[in-house]
Amino acid sequence: AMIDKLNPSNTPGRISIIVRMGAKKLREKLPQLIDAVNRSGHIVTWVCDPMHGNTETVNNFKTRRFEKIRAEIEAFFDVHESMNTVPGGVHLELTGDNVTECMGGGSSVSAEDLNDRYHTHCDPRLNAEQSL
Repeated sequence: AMIDKLNPSNTPGRISIIVRMGAKKLREKLPQLIDAVNRSGHIVTWVCDPMHGNTETVNNFKTRRFEKIRAEIEAFFDVHESMNTVPGGVHLELTGDNVTECMGGGSSVSAEDLNDRYHTHCDPRLNAEQSL
């Protein structure tokens, strides 16, 4: 398998598996992935990327919904808790600036607000308030 080629000596910390599939699919599919890796005996670090699996276009803006990001993070930790495995990390894209690139969260950014302070040159980021 790919992990055998990348880490033939099974050195801890060498392989991170980053999952990004949305909360519903994550709850369905992550347990199977964890089981397969556990059966193989490989030592990996599990990381959740709730940003890329939750990107959509609204009013011609590439955006993300805070609630979907949070739901995927919660699903990731719930699955690991139920399987008695260790969640290794979460990938977030954020800024300390008061941007309006992701909808929802504490700052209540709506679809109509996206144009106000949409400054990203690539992917939408959580703003300072949403990040906390």
